[in-house]
Amino acid sequence: MAKKKQIVECVPNFSEGRDMGIIKQITDAVETVEGVKLLDVDPGEATNRTVVTFVGEPEAVVEAAFNSVAKAAELIDMRKHHGAHPRIGATDVLPIVPVSGITLEECAELSRKLAKRIADELSIPCYCYEAAAFKAERKNLAVCRKGEYEGIAERIMDEGEKPDFGARPYDEQVAKTGCT
Repeated sequence: MAKKKQIVECVPNFSEGRDMGIIKQITDAVETVEGVKLLDVDPGEATNRTVVTFVGEPEAVVEAAFNSVAKAAELIDMRKHHGAHPRIGATDVLPIVPVSGITLEECAELSRKLAKRIADELSIPCYCYEAAAFKAERKNLAVCRKGEYEGIAERIMDEGEKPDFGARPYDEQVAKTGCT
């Protein structure tokens, strides 16, 4: 019997809602992955944030998500970011949501593996929240965003506040990318 096709959705929020050139480069990074369908790009000028939605099979979506985070880290400098929405980094949130043939728990595991890869390969500290949370209090996104981007320097090495992946001393790179 053939394995049921799995489909997931990824809805990253990027801390750029005004420069369409930057937004396009980030969404182009998503679309380089075969089998991923970009469904929506919703920039907000006041929030200075763009919500992107794409779908596909888990492996392809995770690769597209990684590519988009790498591109956002390259193009967005959080030291210059101002907007009306709470945020913690160039890629603020990166949820992977079950659509078909996959459970929320399986998506949480994909999210954790992706967070580890982002921390290991891109040196961007990552917090896991909601279903992927390692700590009960981090099921609430607001707990992960506590102090927002401006609070990262104080939190990043604090034993109770440090990220799930990529904890390290605050430096110029973390200042530029923030956390995810």
